[in-house]
Amino acid sequence: MERVGCTLTSTYAHPRPTPTNFLPAISTMASSYRDRFPHSNLTHSLSLPWRPSTYYKVASSYPSVAPYCTRSQRVSENAMLPFVSNRTTFFTRYTPDDWYRSNLTNYQESNTSRHNSEKLRVDTSRLIQDKYQQTRKTQADTTQNLGERVNDIGFWKSEIIHELDEMIGETNALTDVKKRLERALMETEAPLQVARECLFHREKRMGIDLVHDEVETQLLTEVDTILCCQERMKLHLDKAIAQLAADRASQHELEKDLSDKQTAYRIDDKCHHLRNTSDGVGYFRGVERVDATVSVPESWAKFTDDNILRSQSEGAASAKLRDDTENLLVVTANEMWNQFNKVNLCFTNRIAETADAKNKIQMHLAKTLQEIFQTEMTIESIKKAIKDKTAFLKVAQTRLDERTRRPNIELCRDMAQLRLVNEVHEVDDTIQTLQQRLRDAEDTLQSLVHTKATLEHDLAVKANSLYIDQEKCMSMRKSYPNTLRLVGFC
Repeated sequence: MERVGCTLTSTYAHPRPTPTNFLPAISTMASSYRDRFPHSNLTHSLSLPWRPSTYYKVASSYPSVAPYCTRSQRVSENAMLPFVSNRTTFFTRYTPDDWYRSNLTNYQESNTSRHNSEKLRVDTSRLIQDKYQQTRKTQADTTQNLGERVNDIGFWKSEIIHELDEMIGETNALTDVKKRLERALMETEAPLQVARECLFHREKRMGIDLVHDEVETQLLTEVDTILCCQERMKLHLDKAIAQLAADRASQHELEKDLSDKQTAYRIDDKCHHLRNTSDGVGYFRGVERVDATVSVPESWAKFTDDNILRSQSEGAASAKLRDDTENLLVVTANEMWNQFNKVNLCFTNRIAETADAKNKIQMHLAKTLQEIFQTEMTIESIKKAIKDKTAFLKVAQTRLDERTRRPNIELCRDMAQLRLVNEVHEVDDTIQTLQQRLRDAEDTLQSLVHTKATLEHDLAVKANSLYIDQEKCMSMRKSYPNTLRLVGFC
């Protein structure tokens, strides 16, 4: 930190040093450093550090000129030559021949110098012209090389743009096919769910109708067919995702190469159109010693050619995968539709068989009910007949009982007695026969009732099976997706 009053950079605040032999008087120098830090208060602003007058008094020194005068007199006295009073002290240094030879030598040297100078001028002018022409030719060759380089870059750039357009189109087409495949894969979930629901509902069949019939076989085949189609779709979907990644990687390389080509084209085209009078030209010392190149023309062209070949290879693989996916969608849709129609045909046949069986059961049940009614009527008539025979038996037995009260000899086994006994036996046999027939009729009625119950149960089973197959299963199968949806179109 600087102390207040010390200005380090204000050199004009101090007296300028003078040479040692021109020093001013001591009395004048002493006043310059008197009162370096004034006792008076700092009335000036501290924000003026570059004004020495703020803190210092200007020194006034007027050095005396006496030393200068004394020295000048001393020098003039010492520089005076002695007075020559005798001319015999002079002597001749050169002869006239020497003088002439000196002149000739100077003339010859002058001619030689002028000749050398003229030759140098001519050679220099020729050298300048030659170097100018050489420099122009070199610049023209460089400009031509730059133009050829610009043409090469433009050619490869157009090739990259063409291949990039092809790759973008192929990528978009494969993306569309992939979306169709995803939609088709989603559409298979509904038929699979319907087939499984049909199997689940058919498990609710009762009794003898819980049979492993052709419908169940075809439903299981339908489930396997849909699952197989889904597996193949998922496999092609994975391939499509991997192929899209490869296509995008190839597209990225092409875009990066195209960006580099565009930058290089812009730079080389600018360099190609640069002239000596162009703006922006200047010296860049040492730039010719900087070798920042990373390729040669062969490797440069091979790099772009490899990118294009890779893009073409990926495009061909993508096109083949698209064709395979298109064929797969058509094949799987046909397989699922064919199996769907087979299941529906089996359902129709089974429903017809169940309905026929139900009608026959209803017919037999009606006949059984009629027979039950007739049997019940027969039982009632048998009971009435038995009841009627009891009156005859009572009369005959009463007669016999009354005749047992005849007195003495009147108890005669006459024809009346014998006939009454026979009548009692005959009526009793008749009653026994009727009772046996009543029991047989009742047994038959029980059998008919059992048959009726069996037929009613079987009729309920058939009605349940018919409801499951016709109402539940076939109603669900009406919402089966069409062929366009199965191939991925909305």
